[in-house]
Amino acid sequence: MSKAQISVEYLMILGFSSVIIIPLILIYYDYTATSNDEIISRQINQIAQKVVDAAESVYYLGEPSQTNLKVHIPNQIAEATIEQERTIVFKMKTKAGISDIVQISSVNLTGSLPITQGIHFITVKAEQGKVTLSYT
Repeated sequence: MSKAQISVEYLMILGFSSVIIIPLILIYYDYTATSNDEIISRQINQIAQKVVDAAESVYYLGEPSQTNLKVHIPNQIAEATIEQERTIVFKMKTKAGISDIVQISSVNLTGSLPITQGIHFITVKAEQGKVTLSYT
């Protein structure tokens, strides 16, 4: 009888521990996924801001000016576009779906931006009345 009671008590302790630990694991997983999305969102926002700052700088310096930016693109970028000649839009894949990260420039922009993961060099070149963006 004593061995059976020990077994039942052991199973009760194991069950109670599981009831506490499983929700904690789920909460931890949700928190880390949200934190990861926030970190990558800030990285992409910083990249967009660097591009806008460099574009405005070379534009105001004049036509032969150019600069190169070294950026690390995370793998969550779905699309990168220049809209209405002044707006850089990165579409980012998150846990909740697609999120837009937008930076607005005071100068006209043309060209393209990278979306593949890894280190890229973005060339920001002043031309007559606009700034051209390209990457390698």
